Amino acid sequence: MRLDWLRKCIGGILLVSLCLFGFYEPVQQLVNIPNSIRVMEGDQVALPKASSVTAMGSFTNKSVQVSEEKGLLSIRGKSVGKDEVVLELAGLPIKKVNVEVLKDFKVIPGGQSIGVKLNTVGVLVVGHHLVETTEGKVSPGEKAGIQVGDMITEINGKKIEQLADVAPFVQKAGEEAKSMQVVIKREDEIVKTSLLPLKEKGESAYKLGLYIRDSAAGIGTMTFFDPHSKKYGALGHVISDMDTKKPIVVDDGEIVHSEVTSIEKGSGGKPGEKLARFAADRNVIGNITRNSPFGIFGELNQSVENNILDKPMQIALSHQVKEGPAQILTVVDGSKVEQYDVEIVSTIPQKFPATKGMVIKVTDPELLEKTGGIVQGMSGSPIIQNGKLIGAVTHVFVNDPTSGYGVHIEWMLSEAGIDIYKQNHQRAS
Repeated sequence: MRLDWLRKCIGGILLVSLCLFGFYEPVQQLVNIPNSIRVMEGDQVALPKASSVTAMGSFTNKSVQVSEEKGLLSIRGKSVGKDEVVLELAGLPIKKVNVEVLKDFKVIPGGQSIGVKLNTVGVLVVGHHLVETTEGKVSPGEKAGIQVGDMITEINGKKIEQLADVAPFVQKAGEEAKSMQVVIKREDEIVKTSLLPLKEKGESAYKLGLYIRDSAAGIGTMTFFDPHSKKYGALGHVISDMDTKKPIVVDDGEIVHSEVTSIEKGSGGKPGEKLARFAADRNVIGNITRNSPFGIFGELNQSVENNILDKPMQIALSHQVKEGPAQILTVVDGSKVEQYDVEIVSTIPQKFPATKGMVIKVTDPELLEKTGGIVQGMSGSPIIQNGKLIGAVTHVFVNDPTSGYGVHIEWMLSEAGIDIYKQNHQRAS
């Protein structure tokens, strides 16, 4: 009996000691140090640590250089490769940090206002309407099971590329009273259906009872371009159809210069907007090959300049972004790119692609006076911190137009097909 009591007493003491050990400052510091980090060649990352924790240095002493100063553990990338840094407590190795050093990579920041024109895969169904026939009102398209957001890609075995391709099939099928065989792309599904056009009462033309569109246009902001490959990224978010609210499936597209004509200021509950027009020359400066959750991407056919920061600039990985002052490049009048102050309110180091990596707040009095904060059309404006491109503006908070989200530049580069890791990286679906 006494032996059981003694065992319980010792067990309780050990349990309490283990719990207290978890609150021991060096242990807490070790828990907060990541198991693996990435750093660019020639760059460094500083990690906080307790005074009693020391670094044994790297195993190979080839790729990284380790130093300690004022409670910080500094890891500097010497050369491209992988290495390991071991931390010790009271002379005992207790944690290993895997370090990957990436090749130094630079892109040219944007900030230019661009006009965007997207051509869809087939024609997009954006709504239904009723056809008034001699037998009553009906929508042939809706009756055939065609839904808003569907893409009509084939009719009677022929590929549909634009709006003008549809009309001849509709008229012929109506006159012959013979249903068309329609192929539809519905998200990741292919649907086949029969559709019989009907004649509007009092008219000679046959109708589908569908509203359809084959392209979309708008404005946004250039984020970056690679001077070597000519690949670029812009907008920082997916382009969705204004009627269906679904992402537009891109067949091809193009970007042109645009000019901001005026600003509708944002206010609580209502985001503002840049009002712009395509430049008069309509000169195509690049194509669009991808419309993803991280923006639009393609290749430029000519160099573009912002006349502020036109030299290649280092990028920052997501864990290198810090809370504090930063700047954005954007256009609020004409085509002149200007630099404005913002603050990084919060940032999330991300190991996998995510569209919301930062919360930013506009602090520049001049920009607040002109726009009220972040407005539509500002999406894609590059964010710069400590001389590095860290990401792009993506969304505004509806109830607070001075603030919004930003996306880390890592994921936009990956979506553009620029592999800074020199390996296949996970892309957004």
